[in-house]
Amino acid sequence: MDKLIYTAVSGAARNLSQQRIHANNLANVNTEGFRQDLERAQSEQVNGEGYASRFLVEPQNGGVDMTPGAVRETGRNLDVAIKGNGLIALSDGNREVYTRNGGMQVGPDGDLLINGLPVEGDNGPIILPTFTSLSIGDDGIITIIPDDGDVTQAIDVDRIKLVDIAPNTLSKNENGFLVTQAATNPRSEEVEVASGHIETSNVSPIGEMVASIALNRQFEAQIKMMKAAEDMATAGNRLLRGS
Repeated sequence: MDKLIYTAVSGAARNLSQQRIHANNLANVNTEGFRQDLERAQSEQVNGEGYASRFLVEPQNGGVDMTPGAVRETGRNLDVAIKGNGLIALSDGNREVYTRNGGMQVGPDGDLLINGLPVEGDNGPIILPTFTSLSIGDDGIITIIPDDGDVTQAIDVDRIKLVDIAPNTLSKNENGFLVTQAATNPRSEEVEVASGHIETSNVSPIGEMVASIALNRQFEAQIKMMKAAEDMATAGNRLLRGS
């Protein structure tokens, strides 16, 4: 009976772990640039004499699904969507973090921000002087017309740092940004952006709902297995008492 208990308990714990991942994905279906989390686990043998046939499920980092999401036009000059593969580099203290969300804002001091973090450029975090108009090229170069100079004179301020990183080396930090083991990664000259557009989440609401329903049914089956193991143990105890 204890083998059945191990199977049922580890399966139920696995279902709960999966359910949390799918629930988080579903909650971010409308989050711009969100990449859905994947889940993975492997069986681990229980240590100790007499437990050679007992295994538990060990959840592991399943990585991130980097499939591009749909792109919608916004017409906003500070919105950019990455064409194909690639990421936007942001500064988070002493390291870089990465995102596909190209919805940028200008801070009170002219700092260019995405979700509160500075956007990295060729010379560190990008700081914009006051301007009357702004445009962003396919290569990420930010061009402005300053409001205190010749309005016919365009100035290239900086260039957004765009990187191309292998998906299997990416993970998410506690704030949902993408990170790698390396604190920084080199710029990629191949990555391009489309100004006036933004990328949506790559989460499929229907897929996540179907997965959640299936997990609920699996969890119910695991609970029934626990009940069956309890009934078997109770019946065995009665036989022992009768003998």
